[in-house]
Amino acid sequence: TYNLLREHLGEVLNGLPPREVRILQLRYGLLDGQAYTLEEVGRKMGVTRERVRQIEAQALSRLRHPTIRRKLRDYLGE
Repeated sequence: TYNLLREHLGEVLNGLPPREVRILQLRYGLLDGQAYTLEEVGRKMGVTRERVRQIEAQALSRLRHPTIRRKLRDYLGE
């Protein structure tokens, strides 16, 4: 199930712009298990922490779209 979740999550993330994917990967530890703060991500990406927050919010908003939610519904307990 975990591998299937990773596979589906990868498919979903591939539908996002690369910058949004990178921010989500860093913020939620999807690459190395280490979740980074807004400040840390901002430093890595060369933007302010506020801009990181905005991009993260935009990416999460896209992930809430009904089409994408359907793909992840089994993992969300809905």
